[in-house]
Amino acid sequence: MYNPTVARLTYRALLGRRRALILFALPALLLLIAAAVRAFNGADDQVAADVLGGFALATMVPLIGVIAGTGAIGPEIDDGSIVYLLSKPVKRPTIIFTKLIVAIAVTMVFSAVPTFVAGMILNGNGQQVAVAYTVAALVASIAYSALFLLLGTVSRHAVVIGLVYALVWEALFGSLISGAKTLSVQQWALAVAQKVSGEGLVTSDVGLPAAVALLVGVTVLATWYAGQKLRTLKLAGEE
Repeated sequence: MYNPTVARLTYRALLGRRRALILFALPALLLLIAAAVRAFNGADDQVAADVLGGFALATMVPLIGVIAGTGAIGPEIDDGSIVYLLSKPVKRPTIIFTKLIVAIAVTMVFSAVPTFVAGMILNGNGQQVAVAYTVAALVASIAYSALFLLLGTVSRHAVVIGLVYALVWEALFGSLISGAKTLSVQQWALAVAQKVSGEGLVTSDVGLPAAVALLVGVTVLATWYAGQKLRTLKLAGEE
């Protein structure tokens, strides 16, 4: 199911100069914020949770997911270069699965790692805050990558739609409106983080069993449907 050649091409596309600048900018901003907060406020567990929850998980992780998920396949479909890949003897579900693995890896590296470092800067992992939010970033990276990879497969406006979802739904509605929280990847990830932390600093409006089921279900369904959509793409000369 995993194709090294497809993976190499996808990594090269995602880590090109323009996207790499954006991918590095968001973690750098998080670390700068963490350092400034620690310098002016000292080590505070609640403040650490607020920064990691309010910026890292609610904003940075979904934005990186948008860049990695849509960038793994969207540009190839938009410019038509996907036909060269589809013409090779590689099964289309294999292409989707490989691109998903790459998108997950990139999202995890650029979101979970800086989240952990920022947590250590903020309060030295007091009350397991850094570890809890790192775990949340890891599980959220999987679901976001699958969702945005699907979006890149079905829409030419995937980046715009993804940004609206990340900035409006996850960062705003998913944090403030009770009904929307149930349908928020952020809240599902927080349920896992709450289990890791166990101290009340990390909370979610979604129960852990439901959160795990939704994370797995969305990831599997989005990946499956992306594979089905890629199957329907016809090359010149195909009937």
